[in-house]
Amino acid sequence: MSVNYESRYAIGPDETKTLDTMALRKKFLIEKVFIDDAIQLVYTHYDRYIAGGAKPVRKPLTLETIDELKAPYFLERRELGIINVGGAGKVSVDGEVHELGFKEALYVGKGRQEVVFSSIDAGNPAKFYLNSAPAHHAYPTQKVTKAEAEIVELGSLETANHRTINKLLVNSVIKTCQLQMGMTELKTGSVWNTMPAHTHDRRMEVYFYFEVPDGQSVSHFMGQPEETRHIWMQNEQAVISPPWSIHAGAGTSNYTFIWGMAGENLDYDDMDKRAINELK
Repeated sequence: MSVNYESRYAIGPDETKTLDTMALRKKFLIEKVFIDDAIQLVYTHYDRYIAGGAKPVRKPLTLETIDELKAPYFLERRELGIINVGGAGKVSVDGEVHELGFKEALYVGKGRQEVVFSSIDAGNPAKFYLNSAPAHHAYPTQKVTKAEAEIVELGSLETANHRTINKLLVNSVIKTCQLQMGMTELKTGSVWNTMPAHTHDRRMEVYFYFEVPDGQSVSHFMGQPEETRHIWMQNEQAVISPPWSIHAGAGTSNYTFIWGMAGENLDYDDMDKRAINELK
């Protein structure tokens, strides 16, 4: 079996306040997203979201079901978002092949029985970042490139948060049940993301940081606005953000991150913003 997974139970803000560094990382950090010739997944009980990665090098990888789903196949009651952060690759969905280049996305709807990942060049393998959420309706499989994304530019160099938001798998671009995914690219000289910070009680979120240069790191901030915590993260790692938590980061260099979220609302702007000088 090429699918490895672990399950993470949801915890609240009061319990999170008591965690030391290692416990905080164990609960929220996804340290290994990509492993050669394997699919690596984390099933979180925050909205039953799944995040992970598929890295086919020497062989194709099939997205098999996991015990937690109690389902004959992975997407029986789920939808899937894929963004390729490696070399060119292919995703076969029930026999229909979709080629994905660097930073291209694919949405796969509920009910698709076979999903197979492969790389075009083993010397430069694809790295398929995966997010999945429960689904109630079967929407079509659809590829979305950066050219087809909804693009928003925010921040400024003066406040070190000049960034481009690429909304890829969102309801303003394609139809999904609850899964929303996009990619934020920070400009050279900018390091802060999602600042000013916010929470959104009706959605949880996962951040995946990549294009972090060698020798550099990102400090991800989480927790209630009045009781924040931080997790130091390296290239190609992900972090789970509960609905009650802020989710922001500052790097020692510019970088890119993928955000994915699920919950009861598809409105991207449904958020409770908090002023920078209110954070503690």
